Amino acid sequence: MSTRPVILVTNDDGIHAQGLATLARALEALGEVWVVAPDSERSASSHALTLRRLIQVRWLDSRWASVDGTPVDSVMLAVRKLLKERPSLVVSGINPGPNLGDDVNYSGTVGAAMEATILGIPAIAVSLARRESTRFDPSADYAVLLAREVLAEGLPKGCMLNVNVPDLPPGEIRGTKVTRLARRTYQDMIREEPVGPGSTAFWIGDGRPISEDAEDADCTAIAQGWITVTPLQLDVTDHAYLETLRGWLNAERGKGRPTGSPLLGTKD
Repeated sequence: MSTRPVILVTNDDGIHAQGLATLARALEALGEVWVVAPDSERSASSHALTLRRLIQVRWLDSRWASVDGTPVDSVMLAVRKLLKERPSLVVSGINPGPNLGDDVNYSGTVGAAMEATILGIPAIAVSLARRESTRFDPSADYAVLLAREVLAEGLPKGCMLNVNVPDLPPGEIRGTKVTRLARRTYQDMIREEPVGPGSTAFWIGDGRPISEDAEDADCTAIAQGWITVTPLQLDVTDHAYLETLRGWLNAERGKGRPTGSPLLGTKD
């Protein structure tokens, strides 16, 4: 058993990504770092699992392994099969490009951290908020600071942290803001391309983002030069609507609908 905390590092950009190497190297200051990541880019893979084929694992070093699957595959295999010891922390990243607002639902970076959260392990997803940048050091340095706190204090059950760092020199970053997810949509993200008679092809992606402009939202804070830290939770139940929905279904029952209707709730 290691005398230092075991830290698992993963990503959705592949085992050879520069952001992954920078992050892993920085976290060596805190513990024994293991890297298990997809063998190639798996961006926008969300929480996908590989279910209908074998997944191959290739060891590149004693604590570095590539997985020919998704980021979630990587975390699941690492925790359940590959690591000699259960990790104390999982850090996913550094993603080149932001994971802000509603984009977290598509993100493989966030999906990997969510899988760790499902497995009961504190997790952080880290993104550099400009796709073309290679300025990973400020993101890695902040990840170390935050990881140290999480290792000491833990996180609530079912909660992970989503971090975005502006693409600025360290001296120009204004500090950290705790934020909520913004509403974020895209214009012109689907491009149509004809491929022949009776057939059409489409590209999805690279549209122009339209983000909610609110002071407590992550998109606003990152644009102002702040590091954003957003707590995300596994439970996506709309608790505020539960009683309203129960009342509506029971009202439908009172209107004389057939008792066997699947739309009707029970009085129990």
